[in-house]
Amino acid sequence: MSNKVILIVLDGLAYNTAEQCMGFLQGLNAQGATTLYKLQCELPSKSRPLYETILTGVTPVLSGIVHNDVNRNSNQQSVFSLARKAELTTAAAAFHWFSELYNRSPYNAARDRHTEDLEQLIQHGCFYHGDHYPDSYVYLDAESLRRRHNPDFMLIHPMNIDNAGHHEGVDSSHYRNTVRNSDGELSKYLPTWIDEGYQVRRFSR
Repeated sequence: MSNKVILIVLDGLAYNTAEQCMGFLQGLNAQGATTLYKLQCELPSKSRPLYETILTGVTPVLSGIVHNDVNRNSNQQSVFSLARKAELTTAAAAFHWFSELYNRSPYNAARDRHTEDLEQLIQHGCFYHGDHYPDSYVYLDAESLRRRHNPDFMLIHPMNIDNAGHHEGVDSSHYRNTVRNSDGELSKYLPTWIDEGYQVRRFSR
């Protein structure tokens, strides 16, 4: 089995909505190609603290990343730091808070949006700084990074689901359709990633 991993964090995705609206992923699960787990969220349930928890396993009250305005590098051991210690290649197509947590803080778009720096924890990055940045672009950015760098660990983090929930509510048709769109985008890439030997892990936040 390959040790290469792609971690996809679908920000703001409700478990029940995923069950109802992500037909492709549910189809994979029904065929036994994937495994579905329901996890208890750490508190506070805010974006930056939980990004740190997902990547380090450390709860917000212990990491010190307790709200979205804590703008500094992580001081915890993360998946990225472990990968780099093992001389593995890392990449991310993600919101710029990940760049601030694991590369440089504060984020400077002109310097950091496109990162190619072998000395950083996230060596190859395509970071965005607007919640409305299309999910389709995030997946395309990720695939471009994968093809160019063949990373051992890659993070993919789209934000349109979370953005739809904040603007229209989780019971809205806009929110559900945004979830369906993300599922459709995943259906374009997941088969190739699996065929290429990647283990794919998905988290809903």
